[in-house]
Amino acid sequence: MINEQSFNKIVQGKQVGLYTLSTPEGVKTQITNYGAKIVSLFVPDASGQMADVVLGFNTLDEWLTQEVYFNGINGRTAGRIAGAEITLDGTTYALTKNNGEHMLHGGNQGFNDKVWDVEEVSEQHIRLHYLSVDGEEGFPGNLHVYVTYIVEGGDLIIKYEANTDKTTILNLTNHAYFNLKGEGNGTIHDHTLQVLAEEYIPYDENTMPVGTVEKVENTPMDMREPVKIADRIDDAFFASGLGIDNGWALPGWQNQTEVAALRLAAVLEGGGRKMETWTTFPCMQVYSGNYVEQHKGKSGQMYEAQCAICLEAEMFPDAIHYPLFPNTILRPGEQWQHQTVYRFVF
Repeated sequence: MINEQSFNKIVQGKQVGLYTLSTPEGVKTQITNYGAKIVSLFVPDASGQMADVVLGFNTLDEWLTQEVYFNGINGRTAGRIAGAEITLDGTTYALTKNNGEHMLHGGNQGFNDKVWDVEEVSEQHIRLHYLSVDGEEGFPGNLHVYVTYIVEGGDLIIKYEANTDKTTILNLTNHAYFNLKGEGNGTIHDHTLQVLAEEYIPYDENTMPVGTVEKVENTPMDMREPVKIADRIDDAFFASGLGIDNGWALPGWQNQTEVAALRLAAVLEGGGRKMETWTTFPCMQVYSGNYVEQHKGKSGQMYEAQCAICLEAEMFPDAIHYPLFPNTILRPGEQWQHQTVYRFVF
């Protein structure tokens, strides 16, 4: 486990800390309020051997100066917004361009790079709050966001809540990078992945949705049965051309007028560990760590491309521009709630 004192520092005028949560079943995680990030996640394999299954660093200073997206909360909007521009109720808002002409993961300083307030903490949960002020990265409205991490049995539960005083858009996710063999233990090519979806969201060459939903049948997106990642990752079909960075439309996405019940979206296996992803979100974005740069991780090993995989439960990317996609508009008086569970099956 990482020394909590290595995160004891004032950043952005606020106290940063590291908080350890654990269950009797052996799941242990450490959460920091810098970016609401998962710093470590220790789970046992079939023989009881523990490993830290998420990428990351041992000190806050490293988190502040190296990879900003590891295991944090992406917001206000995960993924890209085409042209970094949105129109709400007849008013057009210019957003921050940080990915060519587009916005990616909320702009230059998304929620993953903000210090959150710690509202509650116990041995098995932590509740964090962040106020995104009106105009931040170009978005309208003072947005109050709450993220609660809970460990229970073999589950790491993430609960999301939000409200606004002005009409805005919202799409939150956690960008955890998983390697079930343990971080720093090579690539995830030997893992198997199953995505329980009949449909996917086609992307263009810039990893932007084209506004349609298609059947996975007879495409490399068909992972309804477990697939060894090495057998699929180099297929030229995938949007990035360098590995998987694609979105699946989960069952029931068409009826996302209310928060859906938790449903099993994906299963990842590797290193003698099995992780199920359950979620209320309508989309499962899978990213195979194609652009991970060489960083020395917690174990002292150098990270490399495709040394981890992200299973990002979220809304459809760039949904504001496509009427077919589930709604991402949040209005005053509405309560935005979603939940994702990473369930380790022992």
